[in-house]
Amino acid sequence: MDNDRELAGVGPRLRALRQQRDVTLAQLAEQTGISVSTLSRLESGGRKPTLELLLPLARSHGVTLDDLVDAPPTGDPRVHLRPVSQHGMTMVPLSQRADGIQAFKVLLEGDARPGEPTLQTHTGYEWIYVLDGRLRLLLGEHDLVLTAGEAAEFDTRVPHWLGPADGDAVEFLSLFGKEGERAHLRAGPRRKDGSSAR
Repeated sequence: MDNDRELAGVGPRLRALRQQRDVTLAQLAEQTGISVSTLSRLESGGRKPTLELLLPLARSHGVTLDDLVDAPPTGDPRVHLRPVSQHGMTMVPLSQRADGIQAFKVLLEGDARPGEPTLQTHTGYEWIYVLDGRLRLLLGEHDLVLTAGEAAEFDTRVPHWLGPADGDAVEFLSLFGKEGERAHLRAGPRRKDGSSAR
């Protein structure tokens, strides 16, 4: 199946997903930060879907990117991680669930996301862990730089932006819960008195 045919099917799938959830274009725009006119053009096929548009839509609808582009099943029981690359960003979905917390490995090239950062908001909760490089996180009034081994968690309804902190690539893990689910961390086994062992 060629790419044009696959992309042509994205609009009807987006409309069907929105209607199944009984969500209006205005409500979806509020959830994703994408304008009503852009959402309407995506659904009608008048706008070509891009990674920047499909990611928040997949998150909002609780489906994978593969579901949005109707990627054919291979019949192979092994998990095939399908990287999606665009504009200096490569995302590898690490989870196969369409609902609940979704996991991604993200690589941002050093020249990814040039220009003035544009903060966005959408429904959900995100936990990130930097594997390599320096990640700049703009979160509300905060301007932070995270290095390898550092993690952050935040409500995605707070205006935010992620990008390379300097001219080098950055690699990080992202756990995202579209309904605001938070990552539950456990420090160690519980002792008999109920406290955590360290």
